[in-house]
Amino acid sequence: MQKWIMSGLFFVACALAIALMFTLPGKEEVAHEEKPSMPEVTMDAAAADAMVKASCISCHGDQLQGGAGPALDQVGGHMDVEAIYKIVSNGKGMMPAFKGQLTDEEIANIALYLADHK
Repeated sequence: MQKWIMSGLFFVACALAIALMFTLPGKEEVAHEEKPSMPEVTMDAAAADAMVKASCISCHGDQLQGGAGPALDQVGGHMDVEAIYKIVSNGKGMMPAFKGQLTDEEIANIALYLADHK
């Protein structure tokens, strides 16, 4: 009886593996996925500061010292503008994505503003 159970489990595992091989995206599809590219903007520190205060201080603290989220007061010292833009756009971990809430230009302005914090 155990041989039949083991044979059945083996068959199910093989069928699942074959199904996943044909449904998961390949390297080419993953490589061609649209990645956010930061638009060219001139930093407006006052507007960026206002947006950061409106959207970020609840998790990152009023002085960006950290809280529920990591500290951002020196984030520019270890992350570049593109990396900050990508995280603000897509979110990361518990941080939500702001792509639908802010325009690409607003996100780029915030990324430039935070990158200056070194």
